[in-house]
Amino acid sequence: MKAPLAVLAMIAAALVVMVVGVVRAQQSAPAAPAVQANRAPHPASEQPLPFSHKTHVSRGLECQTCHTNPAPGNQMAFPDTSTCMNCHATIATDRPAIRKLAEYVSSNQTVPWVRVYKVLPGVTWTHRKHLQAGVQCQTCHGSVADLPAMAQTSAVTAMASCVSCHEARRASTACITCHAWPAK
Repeated sequence: MKAPLAVLAMIAAALVVMVVGVVRAQQSAPAAPAVQANRAPHPASEQPLPFSHKTHVSRGLECQTCHTNPAPGNQMAFPDTSTCMNCHATIATDRPAIRKLAEYVSSNQTVPWVRVYKVLPGVTWTHRKHLQAGVQCQTCHGSVADLPAMAQTSAVTAMASCVSCHEARRASTACITCHAWPAK
């Protein structure tokens, strides 16, 4: 009877040593950069007006020039049509898209932009905390400055990409960090 118990104890000890080795190897492995781990391109959504981030960024506009982060900070806002018209009152006024933009302004309407990135149900996420932590827009949204039309270039709505980014930055990966409990 003693021999089988000794064998079982040795097997259990060997398993513990193997599990500890695997865990240590995973902990010491360098985390992949978030943007590389996030690749999942989607086609550009059809928008009510043609808009090129590439063109606008090349003229020196920064993300926060057009996209503000109003309270509570969950989403970045689309620019107000008057923000667009600050430049387009004198630039490219003969183009059909700018004429249509001017119509939105004169009728006091916002442009009905189609949101490209959407937070999934059950996720409590905020741009504000990420911006305050120094996360750059490109980290999650890729190189928007190179896009002639806005498209989802990363899988930031996939939990694995968020977790890998948090791990790379040594941020909390506890469920409660991103998910309300109980789920709403």
